[in-house]
Amino acid sequence: MKKLNLKVVALLLAGSLLSSSCIGSFSLFNKYAHWQRNMSGNKYLNAIVGFVLMPIVGTITLLVDSLVLNSVEFWSGNNPVSANIGKTKMVTGEDGRLYAVKTLKDGYEITAPDGQITLFTYNAETNGWSVSKNGVSTEIFRFSDDGKSIVVDDNGKKHEFSLNEQGVKDAEQMATARFYAAR
Repeated sequence: MKKLNLKVVALLLAGSLLSSSCIGSFSLFNKYAHWQRNMSGNKYLNAIVGFVLMPIVGTITLLVDSLVLNSVEFWSGNNPVSANIGKTKMVTGEDGRLYAVKTLKDGYEITAPDGQITLFTYNAETNGWSVSKNGVSTEIFRFSDDGKSIVVDDNGKKHEFSLNEQGVKDAEQMATARFYAAR
């Protein structure tokens, strides 16, 4: 009877781990899968290596994500694998020049080719994003309390856009009107 109870407890415990609501982002597995798909320019080689490695590496990364990293992400709000804090990427701007984009804990620091620095910062208290340049900070937008819209500050005038297709159309209309007014 004790063996049956131990088996039932083990099955219930395993089931609770697999059906918990702390799904998480599975960052470690996704990074492995991205590497596996893009490790070479030959999709057939990528597939063959994927078939060989997936049962071993894929299983390990899924287990580590499921049991450790997703739990850390659930309780802390951050996944240690997906965090790029302190890392800098070079990004080509629309003007064709290279910009250094450094990931910060609360946003991004962008250094232009001429050395000018612009900060994009997220404020958790207001649930909004700001841009700072030359020591002057301006809120760009904030999410509404219900999370169903964003409020944009357009030179002192507040515009609220729903996070749906109509909100996109409304934002496009405002941007188009601003473009033609500037001409």
